[in-house]
Amino acid sequence: MKKVILLFFLSFYFLSAMAQEAGKIEGVWWNEDRTTKIRVELKDGKYMGTIVYMIPEKYENGQPPKDDKNPDTALQSRSLIGLRILDGFVYNAKKNEWKDGTIYDPASGKTYDCFAKMVTNDLMKLRGFVAGMRMLGRTSQWFRTEL
Repeated sequence: MKKVILLFFLSFYFLSAMAQEAGKIEGVWWNEDRTTKIRVELKDGKYMGTIVYMIPEKYENGQPPKDDKNPDTALQSRSLIGLRILDGFVYNAKKNEWKDGTIYDPASGKTYDCFAKMVTNDLMKLRGFVAGMRMLGRTSQWFRTEL
């Protein structure tokens, strides 16, 4: 009986530690160019990221830029502020990474497969790639910040 109780507590400890690791991705991040802030949060068991701020120099006539490169013409007039650019990430404890996600690039209007890794608590690397091949892609660094 003591072994069962010990096993229960160790399992609980392991699961809570894993949840803490998974949650490290949450927060507000500057993109690589430090022109855009993205809030990453857990929704429905998956991590997603939404643009919450852009530097005023990106605004046109006092308005935030539009999603004008989107291949869907019906979406080209929407603001980039509030746009979800990360979606579907799940934490893989074995590889210590968030995988199975996608990243949308508003500059090109394209969506790529993506995974993310924490380098430090304040630095995250994301790699967007095509055709399921991680080597065919581009890595960017995001920096933790505040809103």
